[in-house]
Amino acid sequence: MGTIASVVYRNDENGYAVVRVVTDEGELITLVGCIPCAAPGEELSAVGTTVVHPQHGEQFAADSVERRMPSTEESILDYLSSGAIRGVGPATAQRIVERFGADTLDVIESTPEALQKVKGITDRRAREIAESFREQMGLRRLMDMLTRYELPIALSVPLYRRFGAGAAEAIRKNPYMLSGEPFCVEFSSADEIALSLGFDGDASCRVEAAILYELSHNETVGGHVFLPRDKLLAATAELLDASEDAVEKSLDTLIDSGRVTQEEVADRTACYLSRCAEAERYVAARLRAMLADRPDKLKGAARAIDEIGREQGVEYAPLQRKAVELAAEEEILILTGGPGTGKTTSVRAILALFERMGLDVLLAAPTGRAAKRMGEVCGRDAQTIHRMLGMSWDEKTGQLTFNKNEKEPLEADAVIVDETSMVDLALMRAFLAALRPGSRLVLVGDPDQLPSVGAGNVFSDLIRSGRIKTVALTEVFRQAQRSAIIRAAHAVNEGRTPELQNSAQSDFFFMPRRDPARLVDTVVELCGTRLPEKMGIPATEIQVLTPTRKGAVGTAALNRALQAALNPPADDKRERVFGDLVFREGDRVMQTRNDYDVVWERTDGTVGMGIFNGDVGRILSIDPGGELLTLVFDDRAATYTADMLAELDMAYAMTVHKAQGSGATRSLVKS
Repeated sequence: MGTIASVVYRNDENGYAVVRVVTDEGELITLVGCIPCAAPGEELSAVGTTVVHPQHGEQFAADSVERRMPSTEESILDYLSSGAIRGVGPATAQRIVERFGADTLDVIESTPEALQKVKGITDRRAREIAESFREQMGLRRLMDMLTRYELPIALSVPLYRRFGAGAAEAIRKNPYMLSGEPFCVEFSSADEIALSLGFDGDASCRVEAAILYELSHNETVGGHVFLPRDKLLAATAELLDASEDAVEKSLDTLIDSGRVTQEEVADRTACYLSRCAEAERYVAARLRAMLADRPDKLKGAARAIDEIGREQGVEYAPLQRKAVELAAEEEILILTGGPGTGKTTSVRAILALFERMGLDVLLAAPTGRAAKRMGEVCGRDAQTIHRMLGMSWDEKTGQLTFNKNEKEPLEADAVIVDETSMVDLALMRAFLAALRPGSRLVLVGDPDQLPSVGAGNVFSDLIRSGRIKTVALTEVFRQAQRSAIIRAAHAVNEGRTPELQNSAQSDFFFMPRRDPARLVDTVVELCGTRLPEKMGIPATEIQVLTPTRKGAVGTAALNRALQAALNPPADDKRERVFGDLVFREGDRVMQTRNDYDVVWERTDGTVGMGIFNGDVGRILSIDPGGELLTLVFDDRAATYTADMLAELDMAYAMTVHKAQGSGATRSLVKS
């Protein structure tokens, strides 16, 4: 327990703050945590752990904070002088406290008209001061409620943005809204709050929220666009410990109100969140329109393809040539194939053909790494789909929005999308909405790769539909056949065990390790010494892949071991402790969620916004205070504040799913 003496750092976007606190015992400590609108003079109690910062020494990292308004004249003066309330500076604060003493805050909240007795405060200014103070009190009441129900204090910021000073009252009226977007609190937590507030176990709002939660949970975690009605009823009944009959009544109410959409899909009655149903219908309708539209064929296509082949020094295989020919004839084309089958060569030929046709062509991919690789192999700029669409984030709705859409379409005659298997339904809907009518579209990918993280299995569904012209490259070319990695990949796809005999000339090695500790030691040795020394591969170009995050050989354990070996502590390397991680200058890190507000700058001076889930970068520098970190993602430099470290993870090792689309060839895979 103590009183805030000063605020070292405060981020009003997410509430993170670094404050100096004088404890009740008179000790001065540094406290870090989520303390929205922190101001000197506030009294607080915090629960957390003591950590040691490499530069700043001992700090108290608060997991939860209970705050109380200043109660003494001295602390009230400190609070008002800090600028916490709009319209009150140090001089005005002094006059107000001299007039009202320890009752100052009660006067501001309850009888603000009395402030006019203070020299320099008009009626309008008194009302503005009172309004600002009520906003502060609303936020505190909200934080008190979140703390009481053991919910993350960080929720206070988005809740306050949505409901203002009435956020706590909004929760009391309907706690179940917390389980929906954009707050995404576990249903069990929202349910506990509601039941403690006296909501009935069979209340319609409870059952409806549970149904929506099941659909949303299966969308975000399971990747399901819909659930069969019978499974949705059973899952919700189990969640609520209720009968399916009671759930069915609420489900029909949600369907009648339009919040849930029910349709017959094959032999199932499917229930969708309505936005998912709309997205699916939109994608299907737009693709049907593209299939019905017959673009002008390129005259002399055969001669043009021959010329392109000579220019690129390539003799196209029959299926490769067919893909290029169809791209000239069709408005939409799917190109698939496993590793080493010549997809890249085909894409380069299609791009060259489109440019000969005088088309403005855009290249895109779902992730930054995939876009970078696409740009490198095609010799021109490629960008993420999000960036191409001009994404932004609506804080109030918790929804992703795009500047490019039907009203403001992409300025392109053709778009080629690589790694399409990673595109989920929502992103495909946004992309097709931004595609100008008559534009050509080539979707490229490997259907054997993992599906998108988001809901839907769009690429595989489009192939299985049989409606879109598809060229599946199957021939593994001679150069690719020399790679044991590619041979092994095709063997697995064909259901065969790959050859595991190790050879000095091979790029594929199998090194069995049954003991987890020995496996980690082997990976560290390979990355740190054997591969760099024996094969001339720098450690910075080696990526370790593993199926899982947890466990003795998951990404967390491997990253700790690899960081210690490849980037150990040093006197000339600054560090920043954040939770269980120590971020050090030189570390390889990965963005773990889309952040559309990060500003980055290229070496040529180009400025943009957005760092995305899966982007890998390096910590270039950490400021002496440990509150600002400069990261480099390929050719983009971005500055992160300390509170943004929650969006980062170490990237010496990553899961296979995260690495998908990078085109990495120098990898160690732990099976």
